[in-house]
Amino acid sequence: MQSVQDEQRDERERGGGRGDEEMLIKTRGDPKIKNGGAGAEEVEESLMMELTRLVQKVVKESSWWERRGVDCSILAAAFLCLPPAFLLLGSSRLLGFSAGVLLMGVAHAVITVKGTHLASHGALSESQAWGRFWAVFFIEICGSFSARAGIQGHIKMHHAHTNVIGLGDSSVWKVPFLPRIIYLFIAPLAVPIITPLVALAQLKGQSLAHILRTILMVTLGLYSQYWLLINVSGFTSPYGALLCMLVCRAMFSVPYIHVNIFQHIGLPMFSPTRRPKRIHQMTHGVLNLPRNPLLDRIFGHSLINCHVEHHLFPFLSDNMCLKVKPVVSKYLTEKQLPYQEDTYSSRLHLFFHKYQELMVFAPPITELVGVQ
Repeated sequence: MQSVQDEQRDERERGGGRGDEEMLIKTRGDPKIKNGGAGAEEVEESLMMELTRLVQKVVKESSWWERRGVDCSILAAAFLCLPPAFLLLGSSRLLGFSAGVLLMGVAHAVITVKGTHLASHGALSESQAWGRFWAVFFIEICGSFSARAGIQGHIKMHHAHTNVIGLGDSSVWKVPFLPRIIYLFIAPLAVPIITPLVALAQLKGQSLAHILRTILMVTLGLYSQYWLLINVSGFTSPYGALLCMLVCRAMFSVPYIHVNIFQHIGLPMFSPTRRPKRIHQMTHGVLNLPRNPLLDRIFGHSLINCHVEHHLFPFLSDNMCLKVKPVVSKYLTEKQLPYQEDTYSSRLHLFFHKYQELMVFAPPITELVGVQ
């Protein structure tokens, strides 16, 4: 359990036209940046520090409700939807049963996507003890994955090395042998089955206590839902209950996979030995999707329309990412730094027509002239 909080503490400390040829992005403005060297590093550090001060000012002026309450209430609402969902799943009428499936699917997505993401960043509580508890509860019991492996992969790799080749380049989402139709629209439906299997594979080399805890927590989460379907919803067939679990858990798997690839793959990728400073790394390698009334609440603002803000300040909750968004976008625009945005349909069109280039072939390495 202690290791989970260690990962979260590391995270808080860090809180801070594509073609076949390598992209060359020139930075204009201060001659120190053009010439590189120590002067460029000082300028880049001052940019990030200045933006951090602006964001911290907004955070300090915000109430607990804004900082954590809004997101906690959304998660609480998702849990409150579970009892009626189980009761509706026992309905003999198609409309009632369908409503139960929909309600269960939405609640499960909110808990396992938004909840696990916030818990992995320690954004649900300022208490370290509660932070450890929520990480295990959301990631292992609700999400059927290893809390330690999840935080290691997401915090220490994806966030620390965003779009760095071989480290945080999102290649974990690539399955080159799958055709584009299968990958984009069919394979994601198997995510509920694949997730616990990957969790078991991640336990190799871990301590016996950690292995036992993870297996126990994952089993508890899966069996609890199965038991409730049998004893509360009235399913008489074990296979029917398992199928219902799969349908509810896979309901938002397709947009979940899309969001994870749309906001990084296809953007500048960096060499581990020639990576830019943090503010340039995040502004060039991260993209925001537009506001979406459904996905904003199910996945969270930090995964949809505030992904740039989330990567710059990963310790913030979803609601706080939304609140600092105007500050961040205005600052980056004033400093002539990228603030990348694109629509869901546009990214889907791009990935559908350039699937081989984006998801099969190795990406080109970007050089940011004068800032590396």
